[in-house]
Amino acid sequence: MDIQRQTQTGWLAGLGSAALATAMVTAAAQSTGRFHWWAGFILVPGALIAACGGPLLARGGGRAFGGYVIAGTGALVFTVGTLLMLGWMGVGWPVMIALPCLAVAGTYQWRADHPLGRGLHRTVASLALVGAGLGVTFLLITTGLVDFGDTGWWGGFMMLAAVAVLANALELGRHRIPYRLQAVTLLLGPSVVAFLLGLRFLRGW
Repeated sequence: MDIQRQTQTGWLAGLGSAALATAMVTAAAQSTGRFHWWAGFILVPGALIAACGGPLLARGGGRAFGGYVIAGTGALVFTVGTLLMLGWMGVGWPVMIALPCLAVAGTYQWRADHPLGRGLHRTVASLALVGAGLGVTFLLITTGLVDFGDTGWWGGFMMLAAVAVLANALELGRHRIPYRLQAVTLLLGPSVVAFLLGLRFLRGW
């Protein structure tokens, strides 16, 4: 009964959130005079896909990851529909970079049993967080809120990514596991190269 109740709660929460989000986007589009009705064929399926992840998330356990993936995929499709319905795709396209990266970064606390798997997963999640920051920066540029001119500002994100990899490599080195040195070396090498390249672009050398 507990599982059935959790599933029902997940469906109610998912479908309710999907209906509310769809209604809000539609109302906003109509009120601003940017209503593109055909985008509803993307918006509504995206909301329903995201809602399908609710029951799995509510049940927890091993199914929660599947629910997270389904909900994240639906949210991405829903975001595309939102941008198209509001006519913001020309400006808001960087959201399509930031959102998937945030979804991956959100799995940072999900720990694998083996330290090596855990370290590699955290490395990917950390890089995804840097990618989300890159998407947000692109959004600020497209909206005209910031202007870096001719500087190689993207080099700063390369350096951040290198630092993220380096930090996870050092953390991985604390564990007494087979192939520890090989794994750390494989992470350290690219991080050093990426940091130097990022510094080169940032400084314009």
